[in-house]
Amino acid sequence: MENMVGAIARWLVIVLGFFAVSVILLSIGRAVFTLMYPRCNVREELVDKDNPAMAIVLGGYVIGIALAIGGSLVGPSLTVRLAFYDLLIYGPLGILFMLCSHFIADKIMLRSFDAVKEIVEDRNCGTGVIVAANHVAMGLVVYGAVAGEGTFLSAVVFWILGQLALIVATWFYSRILPFDIHKQIEKDNVAAGVSFAGVLVATGNIVRFAIQGNFVSWERDLLFFAVVMGTGAILLPMSRLIVERIMLSGRRLVDEIAKQQVPNIGAAIIEASIYVALSFLIGWSVSI
Repeated sequence: MENMVGAIARWLVIVLGFFAVSVILLSIGRAVFTLMYPRCNVREELVDKDNPAMAIVLGGYVIGIALAIGGSLVGPSLTVRLAFYDLLIYGPLGILFMLCSHFIADKIMLRSFDAVKEIVEDRNCGTGVIVAANHVAMGLVVYGAVAGEGTFLSAVVFWILGQLALIVATWFYSRILPFDIHKQIEKDNVAAGVSFAGVLVATGNIVRFAIQGNFVSWERDLLFFAVVMGTGAILLPMSRLIVERIMLSGRRLVDEIAKQQVPNIGAAIIEASIYVALSFLIGWSVSI
């Protein structure tokens, strides 16, 4: 009995140690968030101006950072000391990846409008939802890149591949839509933002499935990545058909989201939820 109590006590000490370091890294990640918005005072927007768009963005970022840090905790380690080393090395690397991902998204994925202006000046919650979802998607990508046994090089390469996959997915999604997603966002259409957010999170989740796990070989892992992303590219767009034909009883999503005087946020939430749900089913199916 004494041995069991001692083992549990030692386990709790280890758990609390990992948790404490993770919280410190999360706090560092929160400090890095201010670097993403140098044109405004983030604290003032959140506390003094009660800006809901900025609050949504920060909420998504915190989840993304937690996922990025969590990736460094996942995977087999030979000893507790090596596990701590992984956390201390790949945790900060994940935060750096998140910072770089933000600027990539701002300059490429969301270049059609000024996200900072929409969030700070217009308090546009539609834009806030998209940027928050992008942070979550990036966190999922970083999680996949640093989780499991691999090398620093493999983490960087698969993070880059994940970024490219998100860029291609957002470009493709904006092309297949029967309305201009960026114009809808600038018109403060929150429903359009929620719908787009579902695509971002779902794509990031599929990327996570495609790149997480122990590194085996470049040939095998790159082939697996291509197969998973190709499968997702075929199956994920079917989500709109599922929502229209089953969830909305034949009503067209474009009418609910972009062609009503008051856009249907409920329909957009259903669409986004289906995207995310199917991303899990796709990932679990290809992981068998």
